[in-house]
Amino acid sequence: MNEHTSKQFDAEMEAIRAGVLAMGGLVEKQLDRAIGALEDEETAGLIDAVGEAERQINQAQVTIDHQCSQIIARRQPAAGDLRMVLTIVKITNDLERIGDEVKKVAYKAAVAENDKLVRVRFFDIVRCAGLARRMLGMALDAFARLDLEAAAEIVDLDEEIDASFSAILRQLISYMMEDPRTITASIEIVFMAKAIERIGDHAKNIAEAVVQAVKGKDVRHASAAAIRAEVAGE
Repeated sequence: MNEHTSKQFDAEMEAIRAGVLAMGGLVEKQLDRAIGALEDEETAGLIDAVGEAERQINQAQVTIDHQCSQIIARRQPAAGDLRMVLTIVKITNDLERIGDEVKKVAYKAAVAENDKLVRVRFFDIVRCAGLARRMLGMALDAFARLDLEAAAEIVDLDEEIDASFSAILRQLISYMMEDPRTITASIEIVFMAKAIERIGDHAKNIAEAVVQAVKGKDVRHASAAAIRAEVAGE
């Protein structure tokens, strides 16, 4: 690229990166609303807002994907520049999927809010959702700053959220075995917990995409220890 073209490319990429962060902000707000629904805030308005946010998130993904396709066709980026464009496509896909999972949590919270067992167990769900929210925020920050240390920390948090999901599942299995009348409510909680666990997975995917963009190595199926070693440059 000549200098003029390079500056244009940089400006276009910066606009796309800003779009990704704006999309991430929508997803964060959507998740905050879902957590509000779990915490017994005014549910009806929150559910409507979650549904509207999902439509905005979907449109943001379409827009960013189009921008990435255009920049590949017009600028023909190579090496690290191309890797960054492809990373952005991956990240927007994970953000869109997080939006889908958040919608499941919010809608399940609205349906189950009058069930006594579900209300009691919401404490565990809210704690797990708070961890997922933290992971999402860290993942977006890692992308904004291309921060490999933050990306590696997210991998550790994913192991924590997986452990929380397993603990919730064990509790619910005990409830169902002791009293079959709790089966329906327990299954609702499992659906919510699984959706939150998947949010953590997608946040981890974003962190792994950041590592790949910076280091040029695909770490999607690597262990947490291997990712930390890659970040440390070992």
